[in-house]
Amino acid sequence: MELMLNWLLLIVPFVGFVLGFGVLKRLNNLYYALKLGKKWDELPPGDLSWPLIGSTLSFLKYFTFGPPDGFIRDFSRRYGKIDMYKTHIFGKPTLIVCKPEICRQVLTDETKFIPSYPTSITAVFGKKSLLQVPKEEHRKLRRLTMAPISGHAALEMYIDHIEHTVISGLEEWSSMKKPLELLTTIKQLTFKVIWNIFMGSTPIKSTSIREMETLNENIALAFLTLPLNFPGLPFHKALMRMVKKSKGENWEAKDMMDLLMEVRDEDGEGFDDETITEIIFGMLFGGQETTAFTTMWAVLFLTDNPQVFQKAKVIDETLRLSSVAFISFREATEDIEINGKIIPKGWRVILWLRGLNMDQKLHPSPQHFNPSRWDNFRGSPGAFTPFGLGVRMCPGRDLARMEISIFLHYFVLNYKIERLNPECKLNYLPISHPIDKCLARVIKLQ
Repeated sequence: MELMLNWLLLIVPFVGFVLGFGVLKRLNNLYYALKLGKKWDELPPGDLSWPLIGSTLSFLKYFTFGPPDGFIRDFSRRYGKIDMYKTHIFGKPTLIVCKPEICRQVLTDETKFIPSYPTSITAVFGKKSLLQVPKEEHRKLRRLTMAPISGHAALEMYIDHIEHTVISGLEEWSSMKKPLELLTTIKQLTFKVIWNIFMGSTPIKSTSIREMETLNENIALAFLTLPLNFPGLPFHKALMRMVKKSKGENWEAKDMMDLLMEVRDEDGEGFDDETITEIIFGMLFGGQETTAFTTMWAVLFLTDNPQVFQKAKVIDETLRLSSVAFISFREATEDIEINGKIIPKGWRVILWLRGLNMDQKLHPSPQHFNPSRWDNFRGSPGAFTPFGLGVRMCPGRDLARMEISIFLHYFVLNYKIERLNPECKLNYLPISHPIDKCLARVIKLQ
């Protein structure tokens, strides 16, 4: 009797929780069904899940413990493999797009689809960042600030500096007696490169490199987490460090700062301090973080596939297989019909770029590192967009490709790596990487 009572004490709360979960999900779906009226029936299949939280916890579960593809696989298993799914994620009702043609349409039509990033991203980067300013302001900021990294003539000026930084970096790494975190050291190298490009003669200290690395890591972790501003959590750490930087703590960017303070548009208007700070930080973050992750994965893929060392399309294949840019956010400015389904005004649209990169129909044997797939590639429009599309295409894409190419050139010719934990598990947030940050020895070839 006592044993049965104990079991009941365990089972009853569990059953109550399950039933309560189901009721809350139904109420959440009912709320939006009543709010949208007839348009509700025109939405794609899906599940809005819990009120407020929606599917965010499920997303974080898959991207924390892996594999990330399990998140979208749950939808396809329940509703079939279709173009779009409805859900509620990162605080807003959302449609997840899984078809390249629709991704291309969303990315290139900024009249109907505007940037709409989660609160965690907008709070960290600020209202004036290139990520989220309105179309006209974005066009002005882009035109006034992209001169240092636009065009072959501008990029040629940085080749010698990048080569010197790469050569000295590889030489230093290979002389170390202890293993190093390859991802960490590549981040430090890419930061040196981007600092020189945007800050010119402003000296950089080793402490500044470590501070910026820590700042970028906290911010990247805060990207796709719940915006909970409590001590110890990534979002709180990112906000606190951004506050310190905005107050000028160890923040000297005189060359670019002076340039931006002097810039005037056709109406004679310049930038305020907030805009200048957020532009500079966005450039430093974008120029270091994604380039470093892509470079690390290129080194690992080349190490595991020595037969493709000389392939020219290694970078594109790395961008596809590593899915460094795995998601993008927009918001519908009006009710939009696509393929017989409605995207309601105000709903967020998530472009599931990782799913496109790993789609068997778009990229046969998607798990296989195969740079030759890009020889005379004729894919569906929107099937491969690592740098985005439209007016918000990444302005630093050519610089990133050049920097990665130079690094791989000297690495392939003169070095190899030996990983200490080749079977190390992956962490998928904010960008996929080995948990040990690729602990390895860099060995110079004789």
